[in-house]
Amino acid sequence: MQVFSRELTRVLDLKPSRASSRLNGDDVVRWYHVIFSAYGFWLPNDPRGSWSEFVHSWELFRFGGSATKVTAKRSYAHDPHDVIFRRGMKEHLKYPLARFDEACRESIGRGFARACEEFGFRFHACAIGFDHVHIVSARDEERDIEGIVAVLKARATTQMKKDGTHPMRAYDSVPTAWAKSCWSVFINDEQQLANAIDYVERHPDKEGLARQKWRFVTPYRSV
Repeated sequence: MQVFSRELTRVLDLKPSRASSRLNGDDVVRWYHVIFSAYGFWLPNDPRGSWSEFVHSWELFRFGGSATKVTAKRSYAHDPHDVIFRRGMKEHLKYPLARFDEACRESIGRGFARACEEFGFRFHACAIGFDHVHIVSARDEERDIEGIVAVLKARATTQMKKDGTHPMRAYDSVPTAWAKSCWSVFINDEQQLANAIDYVERHPDKEGLARQKWRFVTPYRSV
């Protein structure tokens, strides 16, 4: 499960979905606001809930229990919970949390650019933070949003390894720096699209980062 803020819910006024790219009847999804995270950002047995059905790590299961699968299409990020317990769970991960420093974020951006050049993805906004990524993507005719994210993770990982910036490069067998899956919001209205783009462009401010300008981002212009 990927986290999103109450502000994101408000500005988009849509519910998350991982279903097909069709809404009601002939209303075809035109864009997505997708969020995907670094390893350890949101655990399968997070006390606030998750989309996971199984905890693969024995150490994590032993400390935090079974997966806390939820089905409601809303944010659980601000639900009351034992924060100390949640942080303690993360100490039982197989590897330390993956964090993206400035050099790593630049590598990720180069990987994303390569993916766009290879596959023709169209992104209208992107923010790469310390432990998760926001992207506003146009719908692709060849891949669903999960497929796009899979390509992005692969190209970013290759670039991080090439640049020597992978956050988990200290290990002989370098583990993935990414959490599984992604969280996405369907958008088929230009006002909602504008809100999503504005949210993503401003997101680095929340993490104390400078605004980001990526060469693979194409400003949206209404037809």
